[in-house]
Amino acid sequence: MAITVQPTTPSFAAEVGDVDLARPLGPDDLAAIRAAFTRYAVLVFPDQHFDDDSQLDFARNFGPLETTVFKARKEHKLRLHENMADVGNLDAENRILTTNDRQRLYNLGNRLWHTDSSFKRLPAYCSLLHARSIPPIGGHTEFADMRAAYDALPDATKRRIEGLVAEHSIMHSRAKLGFADFDEGEREAFRPVPQVMARRLQDSGRMSLYIASHIGAIRGMDDAEAKALVEELTNHATQRQFVYSHRWRVNDLVIWDDRCTMHRGMDFDDQRYARDMRRATVSDVAPTCEQMGLAVAAE
Repeated sequence: MAITVQPTTPSFAAEVGDVDLARPLGPDDLAAIRAAFTRYAVLVFPDQHFDDDSQLDFARNFGPLETTVFKARKEHKLRLHENMADVGNLDAENRILTTNDRQRLYNLGNRLWHTDSSFKRLPAYCSLLHARSIPPIGGHTEFADMRAAYDALPDATKRRIEGLVAEHSIMHSRAKLGFADFDEGEREAFRPVPQVMARRLQDSGRMSLYIASHIGAIRGMDDAEAKALVEELTNHATQRQFVYSHRWRVNDLVIWDDRCTMHRGMDFDDQRYARDMRRATVSDVAPTCEQMGLAVAAE
């Protein structure tokens, strides 16, 4: 049986059924998933029963896997495989993280609108998040369609942001929440990197905004003007008409296109309820400036 694709809206987010992703996929099913991914940017696969190895194996269909940022801190004890991002609220012994635990405070930054790994010179292509356990209330994830948001910009704004390059660092987004506990190795690993603010997607040819809470500066622009522009674009892109809100079910797998979406995790009582969420992230093919034909030196 061919896979079934049920759109949430005509052009953004869809549910996919009649497929078991924990098993090797045939070329027709994989091609259908890729086509749906290009069109909808966010795909929800209900009732997928993964272990870590099978989730990582499925993710490799999309490209090379990233390593978790927590590996940059030598004394951090990983709960999961190094190619898994641990975005739940459990420690290495599967206990709920305490209020002042460093990992908990760091992960609170996921509640800001962001794009995974835009703070890496080679950013993310897509993310694949699997729900192993979820809270009974709260903890939704919101996704914003940055292609539709770009299309809806005034022409003057499109001209203004064409060719602009922003500096992204995860230290900047965490600083917004008062978190600054980075050691020397992390500060070196997380130095700001350049990313374009508007990009053309290689598969669909569509233009998309490319912004995130990780932006700390825009090259050639003073800080006040840059902050105002990023805030203006973020407010525009996260209007209700561009946003899909996902209410998680156990064993949901959600895949999203990091090139053309932003997302954020919503609040829940993380001192009462366990949330075990495991994400594999696939690297993009090249830095965004290179993809847009911009010669940009590192600073």
